Amino acid sequence: MDTKRILYVSQEIHPYLPENEISKPSLELPKKMNDLGHEVRVFMPRFGVINERRHQLHEVIRLSGINIIINDMDQPLIIKVASVPTARMQVYFIDNEEFFKRKATFFDENGRFFNDNDQRAIFFCRGVIETVKKLGWAPDIIHCHGWMASFMPLYLKKFHHDDPLFAESKVVFSIYESRPEKMPDTLVDNLRFDGINGNDIEKFEEATLDSLYKAAASYSDGVIISSQNSSADVKEYVADNVPNHEDISGMENYTEKVYDLYEQVVMEESIA
Repeated sequence: MDTKRILYVSQEIHPYLPENEISKPSLELPKKMNDLGHEVRVFMPRFGVINERRHQLHEVIRLSGINIIINDMDQPLIIKVASVPTARMQVYFIDNEEFFKRKATFFDENGRFFNDNDQRAIFFCRGVIETVKKLGWAPDIIHCHGWMASFMPLYLKKFHHDDPLFAESKVVFSIYESRPEKMPDTLVDNLRFDGINGNDIEKFEEATLDSLYKAAASYSDGVIISSQNSSADVKEYVADNVPNHEDISGMENYTEKVYDLYEQVVMEESIA
């Protein structure tokens, strides 16, 4: 595969959040691709639990200042950036006082899933897209990790398929463990406000995290099963509906498999 521009979008990246099955590959994959000579950009939410002073985050004024409307609420987008100490790359952080100032990631102090996690996820995904547009940087591959990035494939395929910046982009989505949480009941209304309807909105009516995974897979050019705890239902859906997929769950050395998938989705573009 020739040198490519690869955009990574993840809900968790180590060392800014504790190491787990999402945050670890969300660092290792871009680091590996960067070392191979590809041009890499990395995005995650700026959760309030991230220590800005320790990790030396600073605001990028030229990229901040965009407002994103979430179900008639005008929310300012703030972009921050930090250098990864163990790699020659930077991480961009999507920030907003309403959605990310709280000192928690996805659950409140009583262990309840935040009742605005749908809006937070939509803001995150749309914020990444708007920031990449402002950078004027056209990615060849967009690799999304986790449920909070699950709206990226939808918005890219429905609203940006003819945007010169994203027209040639191939979307890869990594699926992780099945979880019992459901998205808030407001999800469908928030998506409808953005112009999502018909068969597209039906994919999100159940609003479980597994349904988000399946919906994201349906808009993706390639899918990676990254957890041994992914549900059998999601795995079956991917096997039946996504020609380009890899199961790397339980693998220690998975970067080669992921690279192979990148080549598959890019090759389809060149054949077409």
